[in-house]
Amino acid sequence: MKKKLKVFGAAVAVSCMALIAGCSGDKEASGGGGKGSVSVVLKTLSSPYWKYVEAGAKAAGKELGVDVNVVGPNAESEVMQQINMIEDQLSQSPGALVVSPSQPDTVVPALEAANVPVLLIDTDADVKNKITFIGTENYEAGQEGGKLLASMLQKGDKVALISGALGNTATDERIKGAKEALKEAGMEIVAEQPADSDKTKAISVMENILQKHSDIKGVFSANDDMALGVLRAVEAKGLDVKVIGTDGTKEAVESILAGKLAGTIAQSPYDMGYEGVKNALEAIKGKKVEKRINSGVDIITKENAEEKLEFLESISK
Repeated sequence: MKKKLKVFGAAVAVSCMALIAGCSGDKEASGGGGKGSVSVVLKTLSSPYWKYVEAGAKAAGKELGVDVNVVGPNAESEVMQQINMIEDQLSQSPGALVVSPSQPDTVVPALEAANVPVLLIDTDADVKNKITFIGTENYEAGQEGGKLLASMLQKGDKVALISGALGNTATDERIKGAKEALKEAGMEIVAEQPADSDKTKAISVMENILQKHSDIKGVFSANDDMALGVLRAVEAKGLDVKVIGTDGTKEAVESILAGKLAGTIAQSPYDMGYEGVKNALEAIKGKKVEKRINSGVDIITKENAEEKLEFLESISK
C-alpha cells in the first residue's frame, strides 16, 4: 500500500539557504503589487497545513526572485473575509493571483473579474479565466484513506466518517472516496457527520456518535485536526478505535509516532504553495502552464512517519 513519498522531491530540491529564508517569517513582499509580485490568498493561516502552503509559496518567491504576499482569513468558514481579501489583493495590481477558495462557487465572480492570471491551489473552482489548478486528487486521497483504514479492521466492522465544513469540495470529495473504499471492503458505515475542519468540534461530534455507536472500530477524518479531536474523544472513553486523518500535519505525524493516530493521507501543501508561485511567474511571463497539476498524496503510517516528521521540521524553521 505504500507509495513513494513525492513530497520530499520538489520541495527538498530548493537550496537550503533559500528554503530557510523562505520559511523564516520575514516579510516577503512590499505589498506594492506589480508584475514582479504574486498575491496568494489561502483559506486561512491559522492551521499548520496552511502554514506549510505559505512556506512553500515564500520559498519559491525567494528562490525565483518574485515578491510574494500571502494572506488568509481567521478561519476556513470566513468566506466573505476571503472574498474581501481577494478584492484587496487585486486592488494592489499584482502580476498574478494564487487562491485556495474556501467556498468555490462564492469566489467565482471575484476571480473572473480579475485582469491578471488566476491560479487555484488545493481546491478547484469553475473559473473561466483560471490558468491552472494545482492540488490533490481529493477523491483519490479519500480512497487511499478508506483502504488504509479497512486494512486495519475486519469485514463488517462499524466505522464513522467525519467531514469538513458544508460546501468545502475538497473535504467532501475525500469523504466520497473513503466511503466507496470502505463499502467495497465490507465495512459498515454507521455515521457521517461534519465538524468544520475544527479539532474542538470534532471532539463533540465524536462524543455524540459514541453515545449511539460505542462499538465503532474505525474513523476516517477529512483532515488531521478533526482526526486528532476524534482521537481525544475515543481515548477519553478508553476505546480502541483506529483513526485515519488527512493532510499530514506535524502534530498528526507526531501522534502516529506516539502510537496514537493510526495514519494520515498526506497531501503536499508545501509543494502546492511552491508550484503555485512558480507557475504564476510562468504565466506572468506568458509561458504555457499545464491546466491541471497533481501534487500527489503519501500514505503515512508508523513505518515512514519519522522521515515525514524530519521534512516537516525542516520547513518549519
